[in-house]
Amino acid sequence: MTEVLRRGRASLAFAFLVQGVTFALLVTRIPAIQDRYGISDGLLPVFLAAVPILAGVGSVCTEQLVKKVPPSVVLRWSQPAVLLALLGVGAGDALWQVAVALGGFGLAVGALDASMNMLGVSLQRAYGRSIMLGFHAAYSLGGIVGASLAWAGAHWDLSLFVSYLPVVAVLLPAALVGSRWYVDAAKAEVGGAGDGGGAVVFKVLLPLCLVMTFAYIGDSTVSNWSAKYLQDVLGSSEEVSTVPYNVYMVMTLVGRGLGDLGVRRFGAVAVVRGGSVVAALGFAVVAVAPGAWVGIAGFTVLGLGLCVIVPQTFAAAGRLFPGASDAAVARLNIFNYVGFLIGSPLVGGLGDAWNYRGAMLVPMVLVLLTLLYARSFAPGPGGYGDGHERPRTADVGRGSNGL
Repeated sequence: MTEVLRRGRASLAFAFLVQGVTFALLVTRIPAIQDRYGISDGLLPVFLAAVPILAGVGSVCTEQLVKKVPPSVVLRWSQPAVLLALLGVGAGDALWQVAVALGGFGLAVGALDASMNMLGVSLQRAYGRSIMLGFHAAYSLGGIVGASLAWAGAHWDLSLFVSYLPVVAVLLPAALVGSRWYVDAAKAEVGGAGDGGGAVVFKVLLPLCLVMTFAYIGDSTVSNWSAKYLQDVLGSSEEVSTVPYNVYMVMTLVGRGLGDLGVRRFGAVAVVRGGSVVAALGFAVVAVAPGAWVGIAGFTVLGLGLCVIVPQTFAAAGRLFPGASDAAVARLNIFNYVGFLIGSPLVGGLGDAWNYRGAMLVPMVLVLLTLLYARSFAPGPGGYGDGHERPRTADVGRGSNGL
């Protein structure tokens, strides 16, 4: 049974990595997509907003779908759909074609994100100790790989289709093979706070929804505004302005790689509190930076702190609703996209109306608000993740290869 869990953990980590590669290949080539299809600057925000909105729809649909089929089945087929949608983005030549491809990408990625984290939460319960940050570390590694592949495609002036085709040709069959070992862990038998006999009580989940929103406002600030901030505010060169996002992603990998050890040693509440303070410190350094390299140092610190919050938020939802963790994760996942939708226009609007240094203080304050909700990350009766881990044995459902 332990071997089943290990294979399930490895195959799920690979799914996270593949998704990191795929998403990075899309978002880092947005200028090329805009040029290929002649999307105007006025129309581009509509396309960009449509993806997270449809991803939210996909997450809602997944909550209903997993009542009929296991999350492993949803993940098995949504990941190839995301990869094929990415290829479709590079293959078309008309505006309606990229609209269809991006729409498909959004719907599929919502199902993918929700089902991946459902499996991660249930596997963590089966292990009886914190492993959730490791899955998100694999996603960060995939993001670094995807961004590097995108850079290579742009450097060699490859078309989108030529850039995407080899990646999809390798990852799609590998993902399908890996999906044979997904594991749907059995539901916890002991209810936690807000279990409600298997129902999700939104009032109980709301603090985690707010934390998820705050975290993704911070994350989208880095992904959308770090390069512009360095170049326009701190006077860096165009080349140096690409550095903050890269170091941010590297630090998310480092922080998530070490984060599970921190949760096991100090507990989830302490790790989330520490991450919030460190992330806020990073934003403060960015806001007052006198030059580019101090700004880069701020983004580095920011990545190390912010990266631990999202995985622990999913894990906390699973602990709060052990009898309905899939539904809790699906609903919580929606606020991933809410934060993404709010973050970019919020910082951009404040930057234009006021100044970008001041705008950086807004996500700083929002991240600090996480401290008010840190107790929501406390372990339930099971006690794992806060120095009182359960034995590493659990009833585990059959792997998805038996479905």
